[in-house]
Amino acid sequence: MEALRIIRSRSKHKALPTSQNSPADAGGTASPLPASAAGASRSSRTTLQPWVPQSQAEKDAVLAQLELLLAHPLFFQSKRYPTLLRFVVEQTLEGNADQVKERSIGMDVFNRPPGYDANADPVVRVTAGEIRKRLAQYYYDPAHSEEIRIELPTGSYVPVFQRLVEPVRPPSALPAPVAEETPPPPPPQQVPAQVIADRRAPQPASPPSVPHHESRSNNSHPGLTLLLVLVTLALGLIGGYWYRHYQQSKIPVPVSPDQEVDDFWQPLTAGPATVTFCLGEPARDSSGDTDPAQAIRHTKLTEPLYFRLRQSGLFALADVVTLTRMTGVLQRQHKAFRVSAASEASFGQLREGPAVFIGAFDNLWTMRLTRDLRFGFDSIDGNAFIVDRKLAAKNGAKTTWFTAWDLPYEKLARDYAIVARYRDATTGQPVVIAAGISEEGTEAAGELISHPSDLAALLRNAPANWRNMNIEAVIETQVIDGHSGPPQVRAVEFW
Repeated sequence: MEALRIIRSRSKHKALPTSQNSPADAGGTASPLPASAAGASRSSRTTLQPWVPQSQAEKDAVLAQLELLLAHPLFFQSKRYPTLLRFVVEQTLEGNADQVKERSIGMDVFNRPPGYDANADPVVRVTAGEIRKRLAQYYYDPAHSEEIRIELPTGSYVPVFQRLVEPVRPPSALPAPVAEETPPPPPPQQVPAQVIADRRAPQPASPPSVPHHESRSNNSHPGLTLLLVLVTLALGLIGGYWYRHYQQSKIPVPVSPDQEVDDFWQPLTAGPATVTFCLGEPARDSSGDTDPAQAIRHTKLTEPLYFRLRQSGLFALADVVTLTRMTGVLQRQHKAFRVSAASEASFGQLREGPAVFIGAFDNLWTMRLTRDLRFGFDSIDGNAFIVDRKLAAKNGAKTTWFTAWDLPYEKLARDYAIVARYRDATTGQPVVIAAGISEEGTEAAGELISHPSDLAALLRNAPANWRNMNIEAVIETQVIDGHSGPPQVRAVEFW
């Protein structure tokens, strides 16, 4: 018997580890999910929402995420990609998003000179496009699904930040109430015999009790209770929908950098008429062309070769560069256009539709159409001027901006130009003018109205309804070795 008890005791001790190692088999709880499955379940319950870091802690979190990105093989093996991405993220967090432009990135990140041609040297656009691809590859990996997302939207160099947000969850069920222990009933007491006899005596009949109205009303309108529940639920859904849209409205929506350029050209591109580009002809004397209806006189072939070349219709290189920049804006909007020399464009042709006039003293139409504007062109004693007629009428000061005709181009330090967009009373059509005293000014004028960041400087103090107003401005450009620098706005008028 003693041996039998020992065997049974050993059997019990051997069975104990089995029951402890497999709680599921013994009716216990199931084993926990793997880490990856738990992360996937958690990610499925969260959503990505745009986010603008406000506090220093939030900005530090974005910078930490930036370091994670730059340490990844997609970025650290290159020099250009980390440098550009770090620059735009840090500038945005410092509140300088409005200064993150293609030209400023080219100068600050890639050490380009201030007057470099972004169209001929697209290093910023190419690098930004490659960064967008590498960011997409990085966040495609599920291992980075819960990290702060840094994106570079197409058409902009200002990064956008996103983070995962947990949805609001309803409160868990309340625990069941704990039953209170009731004390045992008191022991029965001895009742005197006289009291028992009184209780057994017949009692007078009491009037029938009337049921309470409250108990009847609690169960007599179940439809009203259901209606109140539905109304409360509907109000909650409407409130949540409104709050979500209110929060999204506070997030700045990135605007395409080309939108303001398209808005500037909208009066010329809105209608069905073909746009005419009218280019000046170098070294042509247009001082005698004053009547818009007068036919243009062509030089006879019997004149010397020198005069025939002055009337040959050859275009200046700066005018052709300006034409190329402007036609790119029209081609983006699929707008038809034609190109004509100033001496070949008739008054009847210009009345058919919108027109763009490139060049000043070599373009007779520019000289004619700017006579009635506030800013216009003039020349006296070998000097070329841009005059402010409004200022001249006020205090007699006529000349404001000028340069010498006989100054060699390699010694020209600055040039001035007029940029205008208005409805001309002579032709009755929308007109755009990009005309400099010299060729360098014309090239800078064309850059101003075709490049988003330069046009933003012109519209910085513009009225809210500038899209429906006429515009004229005077710009200045620094000239180095015959090449124009960025345009600088010196005077502007809206009417």
